Amino acid sequence: MGRRDQPRVAFFCMEYGLSSRFPIYSGGLGVLAGDILKTARDLDLPLVGIGILWRQGYTRQRLDEHGWPHDDFPHYTPDFCTDTGVRVEVAIRGETVPLKVWKTEAFENAPLYLLDAGAPDEPHGWITGRLYNGHGPARIAQEIVLGIGGVRALRALGEEVQLYHFNEGHTVLAGTELIREKRQRGLSFQAAWEATRDEVIFTTHTPVMAGNESHPLHLLQEMGAFNSLAWHEMVALGGDPFNMTVAGLRLSSFANGVSKMHGATARKMWEDVEGTAPILSITNGVHVRTWQDPRIRRAYEAGQDLWAPHMQAKRELIDEIRRRTGQTFNPERLLIGFSRRAVPYKRPTLIFQRPDVIEPLLEDQTIQLVFAGKAHPEDHAGKQLVQHLWRMSRRFPQAVAFLPDYDMDLGALLTRGCDVWLNTPQRPLEASGTSGMKAALNGVLNVSVLDGWWPEGVRHGVNGWQIGSGYEGPGQDEQDLVSLIEVLVDEVIPTFYENPTRWRQMMRESIRLADGRFTSDRMLAEYLNLMYRPAAAIVQRSPLFRT
Repeated sequence: MGRRDQPRVAFFCMEYGLSSRFPIYSGGLGVLAGDILKTARDLDLPLVGIGILWRQGYTRQRLDEHGWPHDDFPHYTPDFCTDTGVRVEVAIRGETVPLKVWKTEAFENAPLYLLDAGAPDEPHGWITGRLYNGHGPARIAQEIVLGIGGVRALRALGEEVQLYHFNEGHTVLAGTELIREKRQRGLSFQAAWEATRDEVIFTTHTPVMAGNESHPLHLLQEMGAFNSLAWHEMVALGGDPFNMTVAGLRLSSFANGVSKMHGATARKMWEDVEGTAPILSITNGVHVRTWQDPRIRRAYEAGQDLWAPHMQAKRELIDEIRRRTGQTFNPERLLIGFSRRAVPYKRPTLIFQRPDVIEPLLEDQTIQLVFAGKAHPEDHAGKQLVQHLWRMSRRFPQAVAFLPDYDMDLGALLTRGCDVWLNTPQRPLEASGTSGMKAALNGVLNVSVLDGWWPEGVRHGVNGWQIGSGYEGPGQDEQDLVSLIEVLVDEVIPTFYENPTRWRQMMRESIRLADGRFTSDRMLAEYLNLMYRPAAAIVQRSPLFRT
């Protein structure tokens, strides 16, 4: 795969997880975007990224003496970036906001351009200060910078792209800029919209309705997001109130969900919305070189026993647990990991809801549980979950740990060093779940409900285990809990302690699964063949784009 005859794509995303040293990401969406840029570089695909240089990052989260999360927002300098010398402007609340454009390729990634409204103490620095800072006006201002400013940056940089890939709803105001440009060439709104649709790809990432952001139209107008469009034209794109996902689906020629199950869920969610792009299913994948332990890779490729390199990774994780918490775990005992954004639908505390079974297993260290994750700074329920997990670590210090301030480095330690990766979201709210793919690449065995990517790969008892039958509806928590306990007690624990040969075989099958079907190489190939090339063919046939 190379550049010849490949469409040049501008990939828009609010966050990018390229490295823990470059904290302009919050979680899975950003890490996926970072993996896409690294893979585009690996495959020599002509793709450039557009994002924002968050001068205060997302949040550094620490726990107080009661286990309650508190947020710190240290100031970062634009390390790893070079100043392109390009400056663009956007209008926010009638005021001109100048934006500096930075560039980074420091992490073996395709070029990433980052827009910057200045340091936090500068007049407009509040806009690009903190990732996902608040709601309403602040969020709209950020989305104006990313979308409208991003298109203007491409023009000023001289980056000639054929397609625009809007990764989640935060990016869709770029569509208003594309329409505005075409109207300046004399097209009507409808013609400009149709031409814009030809060159836009859209990926939706969450079936959680609250995660599909919407804004009151009057607030968008006040902030300057209409970008020369009329009220009725904005309604035609995103409705009233203006739903960013709806706008993304109406502005694109192709759209996708991020697993087969999520694609089906998204099609059902938006089936009553007129004028949307067809929603395909392109399952996420992960960047192997970033997420697979090289010791595991070498042993796997050589056909050698995986246990020795796994135990090295496990001891490194246990050392980190001790360093961060003072707790001492036993490397010979079963270690189960759970690390995700702290939100109720992920159900991190489900395993504790049968204390009659679980607590004796914790007391004698038959199982050890390590949790990690951040709550959004304004998510009280998420912070309560973190505190609950911390309290369990105080009750069972020999067998339960919570590691605060989750980041990419900690994520790598966990997905390499655990024996089991536990995943218990409320079905069908897990769009994909790439942490499970990272674990599988390292021979860490998934124990998961049938949501996100796992239904596409699980062979129960061969490469991992499934929880439940995929039931959705009343009583789902109770059914999943019963299945989780049965699988854990009757299958996982006996296999780990009594049948090490089978466990090692399952580790190898887990790696075979992930390495064959859940890598970002496969994902980018599907983007190229199922969306980029077909969309580029439409653009090339259009008289508008040939003139």
